[in-house]
Amino acid sequence: MTPRRKGLAGISTQLKDQLIRQVMERRMRRAADAPPARWQEDATAERSGRPFAVPEQYWRFSLHPGFQQLRIMREGAAALGLANPYFHAHEGIAGGVTRIEGREFVNFSSYNYLGLCGDPRVGAAAKEAIERYGTSVSASRLVSGERPVHRELERGIAEAYGVEDCIVFVSGHATNVSTIGYLFGPKDLVLHDALIHNSALQGIELSGAQRRAFAHNDWSAVEEILARERRRFERVLIVLEGVYSMEGDYPDLPRFIEIKRRYRAFLMVDEAHSFGVMGARGLGVREHFGVQGKDVDIWMGTLSKTLASCGGFIAGERALVENLKFAAPGFLYSVGMSPPVAAAAAAALQCMLAEPERVRQVQERGREFLQRARQAGINTGTSTGYAIVPAVTGSSVKAARLAQALYRRGINVQPIVFPAVQENSARLRFFLSCLHTQEQIRNTVAVLAEELDAL
Repeated sequence: MTPRRKGLAGISTQLKDQLIRQVMERRMRRAADAPPARWQEDATAERSGRPFAVPEQYWRFSLHPGFQQLRIMREGAAALGLANPYFHAHEGIAGGVTRIEGREFVNFSSYNYLGLCGDPRVGAAAKEAIERYGTSVSASRLVSGERPVHRELERGIAEAYGVEDCIVFVSGHATNVSTIGYLFGPKDLVLHDALIHNSALQGIELSGAQRRAFAHNDWSAVEEILARERRRFERVLIVLEGVYSMEGDYPDLPRFIEIKRRYRAFLMVDEAHSFGVMGARGLGVREHFGVQGKDVDIWMGTLSKTLASCGGFIAGERALVENLKFAAPGFLYSVGMSPPVAAAAAAALQCMLAEPERVRQVQERGREFLQRARQAGINTGTSTGYAIVPAVTGSSVKAARLAQALYRRGINVQPIVFPAVQENSARLRFFLSCLHTQEQIRNTVAVLAEELDAL
Protein backbone atom coordinates (compact mmCIF):
# COMPACT_ATOMS: atom_id res chain seq x y z
CA MET A 1 0.00 0.00 0.00
CA THR A 2 2.81 2.43 0.78
CA PRO A 3 4.18 2.59 -2.78
CA ARG A 4 0.64 3.11 -4.08
CA ARG A 5 0.02 6.05 -1.73
CA LYS A 6 3.40 7.53 -2.67
CA GLY A 7 2.59 7.26 -6.34
CA LEU A 8 -0.81 8.88 -5.90
CA ALA A 9 0.80 11.70 -3.93
CA GLY A 10 3.26 12.24 -6.77
CA ILE A 11 0.49 12.38 -9.36
CA SER A 12 -1.50 14.72 -7.13
CA THR A 13 1.45 17.12 -6.92
CA GLN A 14 1.89 17.07 -10.69
CA LEU A 15 -1.82 17.67 -11.25
CA LYS A 16 -1.79 20.50 -8.74
CA ASP A 17 1.14 22.16 -10.52
CA GLN A 18 -0.56 21.72 -13.87
CA LEU A 19 -3.87 23.16 -12.68
CA ILE A 20 -2.23 26.17 -11.06
CA ARG A 21 -0.16 26.76 -14.19
CA GLN A 22 -3.26 26.59 -16.38
CA VAL A 23 -5.08 29.08 -14.16
CA MET A 24 -2.08 31.43 -14.34
CA GLU A 25 -1.95 31.16 -18.12
CA ARG A 26 -5.69 31.87 -18.46
CA ARG A 27 -5.45 34.89 -16.16
CA MET A 28 -2.47 36.26 -18.08
CA ARG A 29 -4.27 35.79 -21.39
CA ARG A 30 -7.34 37.57 -20.03
CA ALA A 31 -5.16 40.41 -18.77
CA ALA A 32 -3.40 40.70 -22.13
CA ASP A 33 -6.67 40.53 -24.12
CA ALA A 34 -8.70 42.83 -21.89
CA PRO A 35 -10.78 45.29 -23.95
CA PRO A 36 -9.97 49.00 -23.71
CA ALA A 37 -11.53 50.77 -20.76
CA ARG A 38 -14.69 52.72 -21.42
CA TRP A 39 -14.52 56.46 -20.95
CA GLN A 40 -17.35 58.35 -19.31
CA GLU A 41 -18.63 61.53 -20.85
CA ASP A 42 -18.15 64.52 -18.54
CA ALA A 43 -18.49 67.75 -20.48
CA THR A 44 -18.48 69.92 -17.35
CA ALA A 45 -15.22 68.60 -15.83
CA GLU A 46 -12.94 71.07 -17.60
CA ARG A 47 -15.06 74.10 -16.65
CA SER A 48 -15.70 72.98 -13.07
CA GLY A 49 -12.10 72.13 -12.24
CA ARG A 50 -13.02 68.57 -11.29
CA PRO A 51 -10.65 65.75 -12.37
CA PHE A 52 -11.45 64.20 -15.74
CA ALA A 53 -13.24 60.84 -15.58
CA VAL A 54 -10.25 58.89 -16.96
CA PRO A 55 -10.34 55.08 -16.45
CA GLU A 56 -8.07 54.15 -13.54
CA GLN A 57 -5.83 51.81 -15.57
CA TYR A 58 -4.66 54.84 -17.57
CA TRP A 59 -3.31 56.74 -14.60
CA ARG A 60 -2.29 54.13 -11.99
CA PHE A 61 0.94 52.12 -12.25
CA SER A 62 -0.63 49.37 -10.14
CA LEU A 63 -3.06 48.75 -13.02
CA HIS A 64 -0.45 48.84 -15.78
CA PRO A 65 -0.71 45.63 -17.91
CA GLY A 66 2.92 44.74 -17.26
CA PHE A 67 2.51 45.00 -13.51
CA GLN A 68 -0.73 43.02 -13.66
CA GLN A 69 1.05 40.15 -15.42
CA LEU A 70 3.88 40.32 -12.89
CA ARG A 71 1.37 40.14 -10.04
CA ILE A 72 -0.32 37.08 -11.57
CA MET A 73 3.04 35.34 -11.95
CA ARG A 74 3.99 36.12 -8.35
CA GLU A 75 0.67 34.79 -7.05
CA GLY A 76 1.05 31.63 -9.10
CA ALA A 77 4.60 31.08 -7.85
CA ALA A 78 3.44 31.51 -4.26
CA ALA A 79 0.64 28.97 -4.81
CA LEU A 80 3.25 26.52 -6.11
CA GLY A 81 5.47 27.10 -3.09
CA LEU A 82 8.21 28.73 -5.15
CA ALA A 83 10.41 31.40 -3.61
CA ASN A 84 11.53 34.39 -5.70
CA PRO A 85 14.93 33.34 -7.15
CA TYR A 86 15.84 36.84 -8.31
CA PHE A 87 17.54 39.87 -6.77
CA HIS A 88 19.66 37.89 -4.30
CA ALA A 89 22.23 40.29 -2.84
CA HIS A 90 25.79 38.97 -3.26
CA GLU A 91 27.84 40.09 -0.27
CA GLY A 92 31.22 40.21 -2.00
CA ILE A 93 32.93 39.46 -5.30
CA ALA A 94 30.88 36.96 -7.33
CA GLY A 95 33.37 34.54 -8.86
CA GLY A 96 33.42 30.75 -8.81
CA VAL A 97 31.93 31.07 -5.34
CA THR A 98 29.82 33.80 -3.77
CA ARG A 99 28.20 34.66 -0.44
CA ILE A 100 24.46 35.31 -0.11
CA GLU A 101 22.77 35.93 3.25
CA GLY A 102 25.93 34.85 5.05
CA ARG A 103 26.12 31.50 3.26
CA GLU A 104 28.66 30.39 0.65
CA PHE A 105 27.48 29.08 -2.72
CA VAL A 106 29.14 27.65 -5.79
CA ASN A 107 28.20 30.37 -8.24
CA PHE A 108 27.02 29.87 -11.82
CA SER A 109 25.03 33.08 -12.20
CA SER A 110 27.78 35.62 -13.02
CA TYR A 111 29.53 36.62 -16.25
CA ASN A 112 32.95 36.86 -14.60
CA TYR A 113 34.34 34.50 -17.24
CA LEU A 114 38.05 35.22 -16.77
CA GLY A 115 37.88 36.00 -13.06
CA LEU A 116 39.08 39.56 -13.64
CA CYS A 117 36.36 41.16 -11.56
CA GLY A 118 38.12 41.31 -8.23
CA ASP A 119 41.61 41.04 -9.71
CA PRO A 120 43.89 43.45 -7.75
CA ARG A 121 45.35 44.96 -10.94
CA VAL A 122 41.90 45.86 -12.24
CA GLY A 123 40.89 47.35 -8.90
CA ALA A 124 44.13 49.33 -8.68
CA ALA A 125 43.55 50.83 -12.13
CA ALA A 126 40.04 51.93 -11.11
CA LYS A 127 41.35 53.48 -7.87
CA GLU A 128 44.10 55.35 -9.70
CA ALA A 129 41.56 56.74 -12.17
CA ILE A 130 39.41 58.01 -9.29
CA GLU A 131 42.43 59.76 -7.77
CA ARG A 132 43.30 61.38 -11.09
CA TYR A 133 39.90 62.11 -12.67
CA GLY A 134 37.28 61.64 -9.94
CA THR A 135 34.25 59.40 -10.10
CA SER A 136 32.48 61.17 -12.99
CA VAL A 137 33.45 63.17 -16.06
CA SER A 138 30.34 65.29 -15.40
CA ALA A 139 29.52 65.93 -19.06
CA SER A 140 28.99 64.42 -22.45
CA ARG A 141 32.33 63.52 -24.01
CA LEU A 142 31.58 65.77 -26.97
CA VAL A 143 31.56 68.93 -24.86
CA SER A 144 33.88 68.52 -21.88
CA GLY A 145 33.68 64.90 -20.72
CA GLU A 146 36.59 63.48 -22.74
CA ARG A 147 39.43 61.92 -20.71
CA PRO A 148 42.63 60.15 -21.85
CA VAL A 149 41.43 56.91 -20.25
CA HIS A 150 38.54 56.74 -22.73
CA ARG A 151 40.83 56.78 -25.73
CA GLU A 152 43.22 54.32 -24.09
CA LEU A 153 40.37 51.81 -23.74
CA GLU A 154 39.06 52.44 -27.26
CA ARG A 155 42.50 52.05 -28.84
CA GLY A 156 43.02 48.80 -26.97
CA ILE A 157 39.72 47.33 -28.18
CA ALA A 158 40.31 48.49 -31.77
CA GLU A 159 43.74 46.84 -31.75
CA ALA A 160 42.24 43.61 -30.37
CA TYR A 161 39.83 43.53 -33.33
CA GLY A 162 42.35 44.70 -35.90
CA VAL A 163 40.13 47.60 -36.99
CA GLU A 164 40.55 51.34 -37.29
CA ASP A 165 38.66 52.65 -34.29
CA CYS A 166 36.26 52.03 -31.43
CA ILE A 167 33.67 53.93 -29.38
CA VAL A 168 32.53 53.02 -25.86
CA PHE A 169 29.02 53.62 -24.49
CA VAL A 170 27.94 53.73 -20.85
CA SER A 171 25.54 50.79 -21.29
CA GLY A 172 25.79 47.57 -23.27
CA HIS A 173 22.05 47.49 -23.92
CA ALA A 174 22.07 51.14 -25.01
CA THR A 175 24.98 50.40 -27.37
CA ASN A 176 22.80 48.21 -29.56
CA VAL A 177 19.71 50.38 -29.21
CA SER A 178 21.49 53.59 -30.14
CA THR A 179 23.75 52.18 -32.87
CA ILE A 180 21.05 50.30 -34.80
CA GLY A 181 18.44 52.95 -34.06
CA TYR A 182 20.63 55.71 -35.48
CA LEU A 183 22.30 54.03 -38.47
CA PHE A 184 19.20 52.51 -40.08
CA GLY A 185 15.78 53.83 -41.06
CA PRO A 186 12.40 53.13 -42.68
CA LYS A 187 13.86 52.43 -46.13
CA ASP A 188 16.18 49.75 -44.73
CA LEU A 189 15.92 46.08 -43.76
CA VAL A 190 17.36 44.37 -40.68
CA LEU A 191 17.71 40.58 -40.66
CA HIS A 192 18.36 39.05 -37.27
CA ASP A 193 18.73 35.63 -35.73
CA ALA A 194 15.49 34.47 -34.09
CA LEU A 195 17.34 34.30 -30.75
CA ILE A 196 18.96 37.75 -30.92
CA HIS A 197 19.18 39.81 -27.74
CA ASN A 198 16.43 42.22 -26.70
CA SER A 199 18.77 45.21 -27.12
CA ALA A 200 19.06 44.57 -30.86
CA LEU A 201 15.29 44.20 -31.19
CA GLN A 202 14.78 47.50 -29.38
CA GLY A 203 17.29 49.17 -31.70
CA ILE A 204 15.51 47.82 -34.77
CA GLU A 205 12.16 49.08 -33.49
CA LEU A 206 13.66 52.52 -32.82
CA SER A 207 15.13 52.64 -36.34
CA GLY A 208 11.80 52.10 -38.07
CA ALA A 209 13.47 49.64 -40.45
CA GLN A 210 11.61 46.58 -41.66
CA ARG A 211 12.55 43.48 -39.69
CA ARG A 212 12.87 39.83 -40.63
CA ALA A 213 13.85 37.09 -38.19
CA PHE A 214 15.58 33.99 -39.55
CA ALA A 215 15.82 30.55 -37.95
CA HIS A 216 18.60 30.25 -35.39
CA ASN A 217 22.05 30.11 -37.06
CA ASP A 218 20.47 29.43 -40.47
CA TRP A 219 22.66 31.28 -42.95
CA SER A 220 20.80 29.73 -45.90
CA ALA A 221 17.57 31.42 -44.74
CA VAL A 222 19.36 34.79 -44.88
CA GLU A 223 20.47 34.12 -48.43
CA GLU A 224 16.92 33.18 -49.47
CA ILE A 225 15.51 36.39 -48.03
CA LEU A 226 18.16 38.58 -49.66
CA ALA A 227 17.87 36.87 -53.04
CA ARG A 228 14.16 37.65 -52.96
CA GLU A 229 14.08 41.09 -51.33
CA ARG A 230 17.46 42.89 -51.49
CA ARG A 231 16.40 45.26 -54.29
CA ARG A 232 13.46 46.57 -52.25
CA PHE A 233 15.68 48.23 -49.65
CA GLU A 234 18.52 50.72 -49.41
CA ARG A 235 20.70 49.49 -46.53
CA VAL A 236 20.51 45.95 -45.17
CA LEU A 237 21.90 44.88 -41.80
CA ILE A 238 22.42 41.28 -40.65
CA VAL A 239 22.69 40.92 -36.86
CA LEU A 240 24.24 37.89 -35.13
CA GLU A 241 25.71 37.03 -31.74
CA GLY A 242 29.16 35.54 -31.21
CA VAL A 243 27.93 33.16 -28.50
CA TYR A 244 24.18 33.12 -27.91
CA SER A 245 23.50 33.88 -24.28
CA MET A 246 20.59 31.44 -23.87
CA GLU A 247 21.93 28.57 -25.97
CA GLY A 248 25.71 28.69 -25.61
CA ASP A 249 26.25 28.03 -29.33
CA TYR A 250 27.65 30.20 -32.14
CA PRO A 251 27.05 30.95 -35.84
CA ASP A 252 29.06 29.84 -38.88
CA LEU A 253 30.55 33.30 -39.23
CA PRO A 254 32.43 32.76 -42.55
CA ARG A 255 29.13 31.78 -44.23
CA PHE A 256 27.45 34.99 -43.09
CA ILE A 257 30.46 37.04 -44.22
CA GLU A 258 30.24 35.49 -47.68
CA ILE A 259 26.51 36.28 -47.92
CA LYS A 260 26.84 39.88 -46.74
CA ARG A 261 29.55 40.49 -49.35
CA ARG A 262 27.49 39.01 -52.17
CA TYR A 263 24.42 41.11 -51.35
CA ARG A 264 26.27 44.27 -50.27
CA ALA A 265 24.84 44.20 -46.75
CA PHE A 266 26.27 45.24 -43.41
CA LEU A 267 27.12 42.53 -40.86
CA MET A 268 26.97 43.19 -37.11
CA VAL A 269 28.21 40.68 -34.53
CA ASP A 270 27.30 41.07 -30.85
CA GLU A 271 30.24 39.63 -28.90
CA ALA A 272 28.86 40.18 -25.41
CA HIS A 273 29.44 36.53 -24.50
CA SER A 274 32.17 35.50 -26.97
CA PHE A 275 34.90 38.10 -26.46
CA GLY A 276 37.30 36.66 -23.90
CA VAL A 277 35.78 33.20 -24.27
CA MET A 278 36.45 32.11 -27.88
CA GLY A 279 39.82 31.93 -29.62
CA ALA A 280 43.26 31.05 -28.28
CA ARG A 281 43.78 34.54 -26.80
CA GLY A 282 40.12 35.31 -26.11
CA LEU A 283 39.76 37.57 -29.14
CA GLY A 284 36.34 36.12 -29.84
CA VAL A 285 34.54 34.49 -32.72
CA ARG A 286 36.82 36.33 -35.18
CA GLU A 287 39.88 34.56 -33.79
CA HIS A 288 38.02 31.25 -33.54
CA PHE A 289 37.35 31.27 -37.30
CA GLY A 290 40.52 33.11 -38.31
CA VAL A 291 38.73 35.97 -40.09
CA GLN A 292 39.95 39.54 -40.35
CA GLY A 293 38.49 42.36 -38.29
CA LYS A 294 37.43 44.23 -41.44
CA ASP A 295 35.41 41.20 -42.59
CA VAL A 296 32.65 42.30 -40.19
CA ASP A 297 31.29 45.83 -40.46
CA ILE A 298 30.15 46.35 -36.87
CA TRP A 299 31.73 44.57 -33.91
CA MET A 300 29.72 45.09 -30.75
CA GLY A 301 30.62 43.95 -27.26
CA THR A 302 30.09 44.64 -23.60
CA LEU A 303 32.54 45.61 -20.87
CA SER A 304 30.58 43.91 -18.07
CA LYS A 305 31.61 40.31 -18.67
CA THR A 306 35.17 39.42 -19.66
CA LEU A 307 36.34 43.00 -19.10
CA ALA A 308 35.06 43.21 -15.52
CA SER A 309 33.48 46.64 -15.86
CA CYS A 310 30.27 48.14 -17.28
CA GLY A 311 29.26 49.53 -20.66
CA GLY A 312 29.45 48.59 -24.32
CA PHE A 313 31.55 49.22 -27.41
CA ILE A 314 31.34 49.41 -31.19
CA ALA A 315 34.51 48.68 -33.19
CA GLY A 316 35.00 49.02 -36.94
CA GLU A 317 36.12 51.48 -39.59
CA ARG A 318 36.81 55.08 -38.64
CA ALA A 319 33.85 56.46 -40.62
CA LEU A 320 31.47 54.31 -38.56
CA VAL A 321 32.96 55.39 -35.25
CA GLU A 322 33.15 59.09 -36.14
CA ASN A 323 29.54 59.04 -37.28
CA LEU A 324 28.40 57.51 -33.98
CA LYS A 325 30.53 59.89 -31.91
CA PHE A 326 29.02 63.01 -33.42
CA ALA A 327 25.42 61.92 -34.01
CA ALA A 328 24.27 58.75 -32.17
CA PRO A 329 21.88 59.99 -29.44
CA GLY A 330 22.91 57.33 -26.91
CA PHE A 331 26.47 58.68 -27.02
CA LEU A 332 26.01 62.32 -27.92
CA TYR A 333 23.44 63.09 -25.21
CA SER A 334 24.82 60.81 -22.52
CA VAL A 335 27.43 61.65 -19.90
CA GLY A 336 30.80 60.13 -20.71
CA MET A 337 31.84 56.83 -19.19
CA SER A 338 32.98 57.08 -15.57
CA PRO A 339 36.83 57.11 -15.38
CA PRO A 340 37.20 54.16 -12.98
CA VAL A 341 34.85 52.11 -15.18
CA ALA A 342 36.92 52.81 -18.30
CA ALA A 343 40.21 52.22 -16.48
CA ALA A 344 39.03 48.90 -15.07
CA ALA A 345 38.03 47.66 -18.54
CA ALA A 346 41.36 48.78 -20.05
CA ALA A 347 43.29 46.98 -17.31
CA ALA A 348 41.19 43.83 -17.69
CA LEU A 349 41.87 43.80 -21.43
CA GLN A 350 45.63 43.94 -20.81
CA CYS A 351 45.35 41.12 -18.26
CA MET A 352 43.42 38.97 -20.73
CA LEU A 353 46.01 39.49 -23.47
CA ALA A 354 48.91 38.82 -21.09
CA GLU A 355 47.40 35.66 -19.58
CA PRO A 356 45.86 33.44 -22.26
CA GLU A 357 45.83 30.61 -19.74
CA ARG A 358 42.70 32.18 -18.27
CA VAL A 359 40.98 31.80 -21.63
CA ARG A 360 42.22 28.25 -21.99
CA GLN A 361 40.94 27.37 -18.53
CA VAL A 362 37.42 28.76 -19.02
CA GLN A 363 37.20 26.82 -22.28
CA GLU A 364 38.30 23.62 -20.52
CA ARG A 365 35.81 24.14 -17.68
CA GLY A 366 32.98 24.76 -20.12
CA ARG A 367 33.77 21.63 -22.14
CA GLU A 368 33.99 19.53 -18.99
CA PHE A 369 30.65 20.78 -17.67
CA LEU A 370 28.98 20.13 -21.03
CA GLN A 371 30.48 16.65 -21.39
CA ARG A 372 29.52 15.57 -17.87
CA ALA A 373 26.01 17.00 -18.22
CA ARG A 374 25.41 15.12 -21.47
CA GLN A 375 26.76 11.91 -19.98
CA ALA A 376 24.27 12.36 -17.11
CA GLY A 377 21.41 12.62 -19.61
CA ILE A 378 20.78 16.33 -19.07
CA ASN A 379 19.32 18.22 -22.02
CA THR A 380 21.93 20.88 -22.86
CA GLY A 381 20.34 21.93 -26.14
CA THR A 382 22.83 23.10 -28.78
CA SER A 383 25.48 24.35 -26.33
CA THR A 384 29.09 24.09 -27.46
CA GLY A 385 30.48 24.58 -23.96
CA TYR A 386 31.86 28.08 -24.48
CA ALA A 387 31.16 29.30 -20.94
CA ILE A 388 27.36 28.90 -21.22
CA VAL A 389 25.59 25.57 -20.68
CA PRO A 390 21.80 25.42 -20.32
CA ALA A 391 19.94 22.61 -18.57
CA VAL A 392 16.64 22.60 -20.44
CA THR A 393 13.70 21.50 -18.28
CA GLY A 394 10.83 22.15 -20.71
CA SER A 395 8.69 23.79 -18.05
CA SER A 396 8.96 27.09 -16.19
CA VAL A 397 7.65 25.54 -12.99
CA LYS A 398 10.16 22.70 -13.25
CA ALA A 399 13.00 25.16 -13.89
CA ALA A 400 12.01 27.21 -10.83
CA ARG A 401 11.70 24.11 -8.64
CA LEU A 402 15.07 22.83 -9.83
CA ALA A 403 16.82 26.16 -9.16
CA GLN A 404 15.28 26.20 -5.69
CA ALA A 405 16.46 22.65 -4.98
CA LEU A 406 20.01 23.48 -6.09
CA TYR A 407 20.00 26.67 -4.02
CA ARG A 408 19.15 24.63 -0.92
CA ARG A 409 22.21 22.50 -1.68
CA GLY A 410 24.59 25.45 -2.03
CA ILE A 411 24.53 25.96 -5.81
CA ASN A 412 23.46 29.36 -7.16
CA VAL A 413 22.06 29.22 -10.71
CA GLN A 414 19.20 31.20 -12.21
CA PRO A 415 16.08 29.81 -13.88
CA ILE A 416 15.18 31.29 -17.27
CA VAL A 417 11.43 31.00 -17.65
CA PHE A 418 8.57 32.16 -19.87
CA PRO A 419 8.29 34.80 -21.31
CA ALA A 420 12.11 35.20 -21.53
CA VAL A 421 12.08 31.88 -23.42
CA GLN A 422 9.31 29.71 -24.81
CA GLU A 423 7.53 27.70 -22.12
CA ASN A 424 8.74 24.40 -23.60
CA SER A 425 12.37 25.56 -23.48
CA ALA A 426 12.55 26.90 -19.90
CA ARG A 427 15.96 26.18 -18.39
CA LEU A 428 18.65 26.77 -15.86
CA ARG A 429 21.58 28.68 -17.36
CA PHE A 430 25.06 27.86 -16.07
CA PHE A 431 27.83 30.43 -16.63
CA LEU A 432 31.30 28.88 -16.35
CA SER A 433 34.38 30.73 -15.17
CA CYS A 434 38.10 29.99 -15.14
CA LEU A 435 37.71 30.20 -11.34
CA HIS A 436 35.53 27.08 -11.14
CA THR A 437 37.32 23.93 -10.02
CA GLN A 438 36.88 20.50 -11.55
CA GLU A 439 35.52 19.27 -8.23
CA GLN A 440 32.85 22.01 -8.22
CA ILE A 441 31.82 21.01 -11.73
CA ARG A 442 31.68 17.29 -10.96
CA ASN A 443 29.64 17.86 -7.81
CA THR A 444 27.29 20.35 -9.47
CA VAL A 445 26.47 18.06 -12.38
CA ALA A 446 25.90 15.16 -10.00
CA VAL A 447 23.53 17.24 -7.83
CA LEU A 448 21.78 18.60 -10.92
CA ALA A 449 21.14 15.10 -12.27
CA GLU A 450 19.94 13.89 -8.89
CA GLU A 451 17.50 16.77 -8.40
CA LEU A 452 16.21 16.45 -11.95
CA ASP A 453 15.41 12.80 -11.30
CA ALA A 454 13.64 13.76 -8.08
CA LEU A 455 11.41 16.15 -10.01
